[in-house]
Amino acid sequence: MNTSTDLMSQSIQARRVAEAERLEMLPRHFGRHMLTVEDAVYTFMRRLAPQYAGGYWNFIELSNGGVYLAPHGETIFRIDVEGNGFSGEMSADAAGITACLFALSHLSFQIADECIADHFHYLREFALSHAEAGTILAAID
Repeated sequence: MNTSTDLMSQSIQARRVAEAERLEMLPRHFGRHMLTVEDAVYTFMRRLAPQYAGGYWNFIELSNGGVYLAPHGETIFRIDVEGNGFSGEMSADAAGITACLFALSHLSFQIADECIADHFHYLREFALSHAEAGTILAAID
């Protein structure tokens, strides 16, 4: 039997979505808003990382119900956030999380669907335990 203490002590697991599942992932999580969410993530990445020039992205599902997209590969991205003055480097995975958090936060004020805000919170919860949590949180602050 799981108690709330047991659930809180369990870490959130991330699983890269297999090629065969990619087309189903965004509709499953965001329904009719799937293309809006995906476009917003790419748009925020272009704003945050001037060196970003497109490419293949990994789709990742989280054991807490969340999801994020991250550029494929080992690239280190320079992230600059005009709104809070953050400037720093982070891995492609952390940059993807950061772009997704910006996109979900932005969309949560534009789309009257609780799933967008819920997904922001799921991803932020995961970001708290990420190896680059301090950098991610500084960027979104």
